[in-house]
Amino acid sequence: MPKGPKGQKRPADTVKNAVLVMRIATGETEEAPDTRNQAALSLSKLGASKGGKARAKKLSEAKRKEISAKGVKARWRG
Repeated sequence: MPKGPKGQKRPADTVKNAVLVMRIATGETEEAPDTRNQAALSLSKLGASKGGKARAKKLSEAKRKEISAKGVKARWRG
């Protein structure tokens, strides 16, 4: 299902989506509240999630090259 600018669920049908957006714009319908975890959102905006950068930092150069080569092979395997 397509998502709105803040992750809201929207109809997949173009006409239904246009009608929903028009109703929201004119005030006939209220937009669904944002149900995402606000604490997690604020942390992500601060750049608190380290993920791949932290993993790359702890791996040796040889191991990073090995992982990269494996990814390239998988990507280009027909």
